[in-house]
Amino acid sequence: MEDVVITNVDKNGDELPDADAEELKRQPRELSSVGLLAGELLWTHGCYLLPALAALLALLVYLAKRRRTGSQPASAPQDAEAVVRRQEAMEASRRRMQQEQDAKAAIFREKRKQQEEEKRRQKIEEWDSMRQGKSFHGASGRLRSRDEGAAPSGTAAKPKSDKKPLRSSEYSPLSGEGGGSCSWRPARRGPSSGG
Repeated sequence: MEDVVITNVDKNGDELPDADAEELKRQPRELSSVGLLAGELLWTHGCYLLPALAALLALLVYLAKRRRTGSQPASAPQDAEAVVRRQEAMEASRRRMQQEQDAKAAIFREKRKQQEEEKRRQKIEEWDSMRQGKSFHGASGRLRSRDEGAAPSGTAAKPKSDKKPLRSSEYSPLSGEGGGSCSWRPARRGPSSGG
């Protein structure tokens, strides 16, 4: 391969002196050393620099928004009027809801009063029927005379079944008496007998 010699020329095509060529050769080295320094700094302290840069950017955005809203004083009275209208609408809505609630409460009180009156009337009827010698049967409201039979004529009384109680006085599961095929007896106390 042939060695290629590069000569620096100015705009007119004249050759530059060697001092300028030396300066041009040094500039790329300085730029590469700055890049290496920045890369090394970012590598070692990047976990601190990136959040700091993000916070700085957020602060700048916040300040820019604040500056824009602060430069429009005409919007402030309009906002105050909107706030007043909104509060009046909310107050009207609250009044309307309160009136509905009061109406519901009045209806509830009236129903409760009617229920209490009905209960009072039923108790009076029960008392009167008991004075006349009739029995009163709770919620069904049926009145029967004591003279009538205990069971209505349409239904027959159920026969009582002849069941034995599960435990009789003679049955004791621990003693083994009075039981079936299975019996249990406690072990003997004392030393074991054996060899």
